Amino acid sequence: MSDEIKQKDYLTQGAGLFHRNGNGGDLTASLGTRCSEEQELGEISELSKKGYQSLKEDRILEAIGCFNKILAIDDNNNYALVGMGDAARKQGTFKEAITFYQRCLIQHPGNNYALFGLADCYKALSQYHKAIEIWEQYLHHDDKNITVLTRVADAYRKVRDFKHSKAVYLRVLEMEEHNAYAIIGLGHLHYDFKEYRDALFYWEKMLDISKEQVDIRVLTSIGNCHRKLKTFDQGIGFFEQALYKDPHNFYALFGLADCYRGLNQQNRSLEYWNRILEQDPRNKVILTRAGDAYRNLGDYEQAVNYYRRALNIEFDTYAVLGLAVVAKAQGKYDEAIESLQRLIQQDARNYRLYLELADCFLRNGGRNKALETLEAFQRMGIRNTTIMEFCERLKS
Repeated sequence: MSDEIKQKDYLTQGAGLFHRNGNGGDLTASLGTRCSEEQELGEISELSKKGYQSLKEDRILEAIGCFNKILAIDDNNNYALVGMGDAARKQGTFKEAITFYQRCLIQHPGNNYALFGLADCYKALSQYHKAIEIWEQYLHHDDKNITVLTRVADAYRKVRDFKHSKAVYLRVLEMEEHNAYAIIGLGHLHYDFKEYRDALFYWEKMLDISKEQVDIRVLTSIGNCHRKLKTFDQGIGFFEQALYKDPHNFYALFGLADCYRGLNQQNRSLEYWNRILEQDPRNKVILTRAGDAYRNLGDYEQAVNYYRRALNIEFDTYAVLGLAVVAKAQGKYDEAIESLQRLIQQDARNYRLYLELADCFLRNGGRNKALETLEAFQRMGIRNTTIMEFCERLKS
């Protein structure tokens, strides 16, 4: 079609419009309004693209500027409201983000992006029940979204709803057999509920899938399952693999130290406790564990040194207990008894304190006082096999 014909056709259409409107002024106004609306839509579209690109590149303030310009034109624009929510979420101002997502959902119910962002905000604020409620709404629109399903399963795990969490993770695995988030989630879920053998099954499955590319956290998680199952010799290899990948990894160092402690190889455990202390010399828990290792090796001077270093940081029941046990081993029974009695006043349900105190009384010739100590613990209604067996020995 030639330009001339096109021009004529356009003029003909214009004349027809003029005729149908019956008024040339009305037509001009109508065309002007339409052009203005199209111009606004074009401007909003460009600002939206620029805003989301800025968000993607972490240029948050530029993104906010774009979205604010859109809202000045259309204060209920769903793209701008979600964009403002996403920007606030990226800045960690979750309550502000929630306000924008909710504004969007009032005007545009069922907007998936607003639902997703809102649920993530509630999750970040540890309001897991609210997060689950929003994600469930999202799944009404898109029940095959694996990202959302794994988030729902994670949230159920956080609120300790084992049944629903496991069901959703398994649903993900039906859709995607090797989904890492679901497999890892199932490992965490069983571990949280002390089902260490089942947790081990999923962590090992992740290891089989990842092979040499396995994440350090999978290796330390397998090692931790072995620690909990007291199969310390099997855990060591996994912690060593993790340490090979990251020589300063706290969890690998701690796992190795604790495994060697479990195997009663105190010298080896000390090697790793001290490596942790090189990085974190004021870690009172590790100082106490190292003190225990020195005490078990009979090096009471170093044990006392480490316990006191821990206590210089902050009061610690186990550091004081360690000092009392050293005093007992050195025959300073009165000193040990005094310390243990003070500890019991602060931590009345700690069975270990009663065991040590009863043993001190017994070694100091106070058999009846030892029995009274153990019976005082039993009167609290706490069943403890070691306490019961000690009582029976004293009565026999």
